[in-house]
Amino acid sequence: MEGYEKNQGIRSQQPVEHNVKVWNRRNIEISGVKEVDSFDSEEFLLQTSMGYLVVRGQNLQMKNLDLDSGVVSIKGKMYEMTYLDEHQGEKAKGLFSKLFK
Repeated sequence: MEGYEKNQGIRSQQPVEHNVKVWNRRNIEISGVKEVDSFDSEEFLLQTSMGYLVVRGQNLQMKNLDLDSGVVSIKGKMYEMTYLDEHQGEKAKGLFSKLFK
């Protein structure tokens, strides 16, 4: 029953809040995550309520995944966080073509 409030059956109109918290570049907590598209020790590709988010780093590991509440925790050394949206079409196209070769 995705998109429905419990016990009411009415579609929720409230946007999902999206936050990113970083502690010492070693721990990251991201809320508003809809889906984890791919991940490895150097890169995570997350679909959030604000668009696709790429987290790059070294020795990245998923510490916690709770898609019911939309929270993902990652540990490891973070080097870069980038949002991919329509204005970065070429960059997004390049990333997706690398992922789906």
